[in-house]
Amino acid sequence: MPQSPEMQPVDIGYLREIVPHPRPASRLDVEPDDAGIDGAKMGIEENNAGGRFMGHFYGLDVEIASSPEEALAALKKLQESGHNYIIVDASAPTLLKLADWAKDKDVLLFNIRAADVSLRQEDCRPNVMHIVPDRYMLADALAQYLVKMDWKNWLLVHGSTPADVANVEAAERAAKRFGANIVDVREYVDVSGGRRDGVGPVPPAKPRKEASVNTTVVPSTGYDVIMVADEDQVFGPLIPYRGGGAPRIVAGTTGLFATTWSPGHEKWGATQANNNFEKDFDRIMLPIDHQAYVAARTIGEAVTRNPENDFATVSAFIHGPDLQLAPFKGIKQQFRPWDGQFRQPLLIATEKVPVSVSPQRGFPHASHPEIEVDTLGIDEPESICKM
Repeated sequence: MPQSPEMQPVDIGYLREIVPHPRPASRLDVEPDDAGIDGAKMGIEENNAGGRFMGHFYGLDVEIASSPEEALAALKKLQESGHNYIIVDASAPTLLKLADWAKDKDVLLFNIRAADVSLRQEDCRPNVMHIVPDRYMLADALAQYLVKMDWKNWLLVHGSTPADVANVEAAERAAKRFGANIVDVREYVDVSGGRRDGVGPVPPAKPRKEASVNTTVVPSTGYDVIMVADEDQVFGPLIPYRGGGAPRIVAGTTGLFATTWSPGHEKWGATQANNNFEKDFDRIMLPIDHQAYVAARTIGEAVTRNPENDFATVSAFIHGPDLQLAPFKGIKQQFRPWDGQFRQPLLIATEKVPVSVSPQRGFPHASHPEIEVDTLGIDEPESICKM
């Protein structure tokens, strides 16, 4: 009888940075403690289903940090214990600190949290692969759908955090790129005193620097969409019902949004993925779970295709065109060679169901016309990343 191959361990690290966040308007937006980790576990389980035939046994070792210094200490611990592949759920500054320490070491990091465009541009690093879409990709995916539906006039309402300001810039770029018109930009300033039933309405039309008082905006027909930039979900969820504006579609970070995953996604095997996740972990799969799952499956697929598990060979395979993943989005997917960003379609969804998938047809580009997903985000000719 043929003997089973001797099992070789492939240990994957998972580094999660926990930092304080503002309390969201709804407790439903508070992530569970195992957010992301469970998605990685699902990927590990799939890796092991095929790995036993190749002689590979995958494990997941989780480290929790509350500061960049603790995260760096955790990375050192994982690297010293033989972990070459690390899934990182951390902020952009922490991710950069980790990447710079890991330079010239046999360590490849997988970013599943930080959506900062700078990480794919002036601050890009060859030892970081980005699973999470950046804000340009998310804005482009949503803008394509809105323009396709002929909802081209937007009122942009944003918070004051750096992430919200970055979303404003992404929305303005997407509008210019795909033919939408931002009719007004207003800053939301929370004057509720911490009472969730006191969140104020959409601010009146004033210059950005003067937008400091919340009063009901006079209903107007000058816009089709209220575009919201509120990553922490502090005021956005109340905009459709208590925003004080004209009754219009709400999109952006609230209402209709672009995302990597939806619990209502049913195509291309997604129903089975959602069902398996809920069965194993007693909750719905979140976007952060899907991103961690993709990271774990990337490692599994690369090691399967290169069974000697030589780090240089596996890393080159992940960076190259031969990696082909199909994580329930209908097409084969891989990483962009110029900035390490994962090429992927994005769902256009409400909190319950997807309504479309971007890229939308009709938005061609010159550099890789056969790769439609490259219309989302920064295309190769635009990139300043030097990998």
